Amino acid sequence: MKTLNRFLWFGLVAFFLVTAVENAYAGSPRYIFKVASLAPEGSVWAKRFRDFTDEVVEKSNGEIGFKIYAGGVMGDDRSMYRKMRVGQLNGGGFTMTGIGEVVPDFRVLGIPFLFNSYDEVDRVKEKLMPRFEKEFDDKGMVLLAVSEVGFVYTMSTTPITTLTELKQSKAWVPEGDPISQVLLETVGVTPIPLSIPDVLTSLQTGLINTAFNSYYGSIVLQWFTRISYITDIPFAYAYGAFILDKKTFSRLPPHYAELIKSAARVHFDKLLRDTRKSNEEAMQVLIQNGIALVKPTPMTKAELQNNYREMTVQKLVDDAFSKSIYTEAMMYLDNYHKELSAPQQ
Repeated sequence: MKTLNRFLWFGLVAFFLVTAVENAYAGSPRYIFKVASLAPEGSVWAKRFRDFTDEVVEKSNGEIGFKIYAGGVMGDDRSMYRKMRVGQLNGGGFTMTGIGEVVPDFRVLGIPFLFNSYDEVDRVKEKLMPRFEKEFDDKGMVLLAVSEVGFVYTMSTTPITTLTELKQSKAWVPEGDPISQVLLETVGVTPIPLSIPDVLTSLQTGLINTAFNSYYGSIVLQWFTRISYITDIPFAYAYGAFILDKKTFSRLPPHYAELIKSAARVHFDKLLRDTRKSNEEAMQVLIQNGIALVKPTPMTKAELQNNYREMTVQKLVDDAFSKSIYTEAMMYLDNYHKELSAPQQ
């Protein structure tokens, strides 16, 4: 219980507070970035982002400043993006679901049952990063980092180990996430689209009985209080993007632009390690609090990872994402597997 309290303390304190990074330098910053995020105050995501902004403020001698709006106070991803378009915000931490509506190819890493390990994720993501950066640039945004939620799992009030049990579930799907929605519909589920802030209430009322989240995310958002089982196979890889408005970013002198880019690389790399560690610790906390891990049957696992995933992709190619990005991602994944299986010299 002590460990759980620690998670809740860091994850839930001041969930909807608006905060600003204040610096100790005289005068007003020459360059201000108003940045919003759904990440709750006190979470590893918000804490690492503050480390990043603190470094940029310090190394620019206060000439660069940030105002941070955490915990979703600026609305969901769609609202944040609209506010960027009209200048109310200059950037944000977006989920893959939200920003994927603007840059569809960014969705490719989130195809359900595509990855089985973080090593696979890291290889494909590294190879695709230059393409992602160009596609964001084409849409008037600077992609500074890909953030991570981690592998998300099926979390439910009753055990889900077979396709039949999954079909009988009242499953949530994030609003604006065509990939998860089509996968579930292909399986035979009628998913219920909801925004992230509405999930906990919907679990409480019984509108849904199945959701998808990372171990750590389920604690931060308190979803763990309403579920009893976790199906022990990654449903999908969840991630996000830290972006700034290209027009605003282009006003920076070159040395300040490079300062922001280099600081983002350092701190979001640390965030990656923090997130994975937090998920490992959170899994143990969930088990200690009576939540059971259940394994899907071998047939169910094979059906989901092969047949249903491929059927989903065929329905979505050239709609939710391009055929070329999927082909490229699969090439990198296949090459990684070939390297692993190659005889050691």
